[in-house]
Amino acid sequence: SCPTNSIGVEMLDSLGKKLAKEFPYVIEENVYHTGFHSEASYGAASYFIKTGLNNIMIDSPRYNKGLVTRILLLGGLEYQLLTHKDDVADTDLFWKKFKTNRMIHQDDITDETLLYESYFQGEEETWVTDEVIAIPVPGHTKGSVCFLYKEKYLFTGDHLAYSPELDQLYAFKRACWYDFEEQIKSMKKLLNYNFEWILPGHGFPYNASPEKMKTQLEKCIEWMEEAK
Repeated sequence: SCPTNSIGVEMLDSLGKKLAKEFPYVIEENVYHTGFHSEASYGAASYFIKTGLNNIMIDSPRYNKGLVTRILLLGGLEYQLLTHKDDVADTDLFWKKFKTNRMIHQDDITDETLLYESYFQGEEETWVTDEVIAIPVPGHTKGSVCFLYKEKYLFTGDHLAYSPELDQLYAFKRACWYDFEEQIKSMKKLLNYNFEWILPGHGFPYNASPEKMKTQLEKCIEWMEEAK
């Protein structure tokens, strides 16, 4: 689970095999952390949602045969939802295995993402399934997107995370590749939604009541205004 796959062993012992088999592991309910972070995504976290009929992966982990086997046991994979162009990693390898519907915003189309099956457009929300909303949040990249599942879990990519040092939600100003002013506007947009979990690609996750989450978001926006 080393983010850049830099730590290894000469022989994988029984404990190592046991630990590897724990991924993807449950965060809460039917939401999982996939582990197997990819260097190609700068070590970003990836997530898996077991929905029954159309399982979903948020961003891409490193392709690993053991992980693929466990995803098969969980019912396979139908959607690959990409928060932005930086964290696509081994998306295409998972597509070859599962023939998924790869989805990214059109403003983050690159040579690597050009042949994806579907693209989000504009800055209006899009319902991916009857439980998942894609919310465009330009800022980190022009085509950054957050995904809200069941009005409870917000997958934020590189848009928003929790900082233990600041003891609050924050954005990555030094890693804003498009426009920090736009990212502030995008952050304000999230005040219109209710959720209890922030599950980021980088940085720490955060869990709180919807009321506290809004208070934290307001603090984050205030911090961003001062930091711009």
